[in-house]
Parts: sequence; structure tokens; C-alpha cells
Amino acid sequence: MRLHFLRKGRGRQSAGVTGIARVDRRTHSLAGRARAGDIAVIDHIDFDHGAATALVEAGVKVVVNVAPSISGRYPNLGPQVLLEAGVALVDDVGPQAFAAIREGDRIRVDGDNVYKDEALIASGTLQTSDRVAEALKESKAGMASQLAAFSANAIEHLSRERALLLDGAGAPATVLSLEGRQALVVLRAFDYERDLKSLKTYIRENSPVLIGVERGADALLEAGHPPDLIVTDFGDISDAALHCGAEVVAHATSGGRLRGSERVERLGFTPQIFETQGTAEDAAILLAHYNGARLIVMAGSHASLVEFVDKGRSGMASSFLTRAAVGSSLVDAKAVAQLYQHRMRGWLVLLVVLFALALVVAAIATTPVGQEWWDQLRDWGDDFQAWVRRRVG
Repeated sequence: MRLHFLRKGRGRQSAGVTGIARVDRRTHSLAGRARAGDIAVIDHIDFDHGAATALVEAGVKVVVNVAPSISGRYPNLGPQVLLEAGVALVDDVGPQAFAAIREGDRIRVDGDNVYKDEALIASGTLQTSDRVAEALKESKAGMASQLAAFSANAIEHLSRERALLLDGAGAPATVLSLEGRQALVVLRAFDYERDLKSLKTYIRENSPVLIGVERGADALLEAGHPPDLIVTDFGDISDAALHCGAEVVAHATSGGRLRGSERVERLGFTPQIFETQGTAEDAAILLAHYNGARLIVMAGSHASLVEFVDKGRSGMASSFLTRAAVGSSLVDAKAVAQLYQHRMRGWLVLLVVLFALALVVAAIATTPVGQEWWDQLRDWGDDFQAWVRRRVG
């Protein structure tokens, strides 16, 4: 990382991308207040898929990362998401950038360099698709060590959450009845838009309880499906989702700590508290399971090993154990969509039946008996027309 304070020469045309800086060490918090055209300044080692998706949806033009976006520990997916969406990523500019850039500053990013008031304040590495692909390839070597560390995290998580995972102790009873019903749990993460689109027929025919996890509630609203139940820590969800009429369960960590506690007081909410060390996604799954849901469909969740590891060790451990506790009642949305994709729709069945009837009628019409029927029908038609004319006259 290089840090400079050099003045640009007079008469030189400004190049690169200029925008308002949004600065935060919590990427999801930054995404909540970012606007289209802003430049995000973050401190996020091993930048994950969910955080990258949030910034893309916020419309930022450039992401300046104080830390390495890919450390090599495992193949995280965030940088690839940014580049595929056309968002520039300047990586590993160093911690001094946080001291030099304040929220609301107007800054300019030109290649590897970051400018403020025409002074070069930081330099890093402008990531490209080839660089990211090579880094991801090399980082796969770190998967073995991550999986080894995962074992220790899983044991630690099980020791803390044994009663919840095995018996449902601490899972609150929802006002909304889930007993014997199907539940669709939605996250605003991996391919969530495609998942929701492919599940339209499933939702229409089964009327599952719709559970939005954090900004997954906003994803449901945008898809035209108001959520029935929301699980959130009140940090990354919109006011519109919180006021949509859904039952709200607050996801709190040990000791009942709620990240958005100030927002809860401001909005006047008195939600039920679900205290667990697991992620909000895990809390939603356990909530549905221990309230009697017979089938839980996951939309926008991770499916592959790389996506699983992208959550980090602690998140991976809690997700693994949660899925083990719930067992066969948990199904991925893509599997459910496949079942409905090859089904013949009702209107298509009706069309086939009508076409078959038309063929039968045409075949009968070519026979002598058919000709007699046709003549009889024509006589009836003539008689009917004559009757109508007499009535009208």
C-alpha cells in the first residue's frame, strides 16, 4: 500500500470515477444508506457474496476496500459479484484511507489511485476478472485448513446451543400457526430473484408461510409476495418491510443483544426475541421447524461448498448443525422448482383436450353418420334463425 499527498498539475483533465464516499466497517450497514453513484469505502477482508450483492443493489459505482478482498484463506465470492455487475473494485488500500476519507466526502478513483481534493491519498490494486479468477484458483488450497477449523467451531457451537438444536429450547412460539404447513424461507443472497421467479407456481398452489430473513423480506415484497413472518436484528431491513403487517421475531445474540435496538425503540416495536448464536437464517429455519412446519423450502440460500464456506467459519458451523437438526424437512428452492418446471400447466391440458375433441369431431364428420349429424345440425340452425326472425318481426 502506498500513501501520497501530491497535487495534480494544473490544466490536467480529471479522469476516473467521482462520487460521494460512504464509509463504514460494516458493509451491510453502509449498503443500507448508499445511493446510486456513490463510492463505498469498506474494511472487509474476504469480501463475501451477500455483502457484494447488497452494494450492487444499492447502485454504488466503485468499492474501495481497506483490506484484501481475497486473502487466500478460501475462495470467497464477493469480488466476482462486483465485477460481473460492472462495479470497480480497488483493493487493499490500507487503513490510512479510513482516516483520510470521511462520510460524505467527494472523492475520485482513477485506476489504482484514490483522490480527495485533487490530492492522491491512497493507492491499492484495481481488480480485474483475470486477477480475481487467479486469486480464487489459488485460494482453493486454503479450503482444507478452513474445513479443519470448521470442526472446532462446530463443536463449540454445539456445546453452546445443544438444547436449542436438539429440543428447540428457547425457540419462541409464533402467533402465526405453522403447524402442519409448508414454509418458504427467503434470503436476499444467492440467486434469490431466480429462485422466487421459479417458485411462482409452488407458492400459488401450496400457499406456504412466507418467512423473510432480514432483507429477504424486502425481496418478497418486491416479488409481489408480502411476507407472513420476518426474522431480523433490525439492522438491514427496510421500514416498509417492517410495517407490511407481518409478524416480526427479533434475532438476538447471547445476552439478548439486538444490533438494531435503537431502531426498535424508535419504531415502537415490541417483537418476540429469539436468542441464538446462529445466523438469522438459522434462526428462521429453527423457528419454522420447532413451530411445526412440515416442509421448509430455502430460497436465496447457499447450496455449494464454496457458497457455504463463504459465510465464514462460525456461520458455516451454525448452518451445518442447524441443517443436521432439521433433517429431511429442509429442501432447496431449486429442487422444488425442478418438480414444478416439468409439470403440464392447467391451461395447456385444457388446450390439448379441446384439440383432441376437434380432431374427433373432424374424423366423425367424414363418415356417413357424421354427414347425417351435420345435416341435422344445419337444419336445427336454420329453424332457430327462422324462429328468431319471427320473434323480432
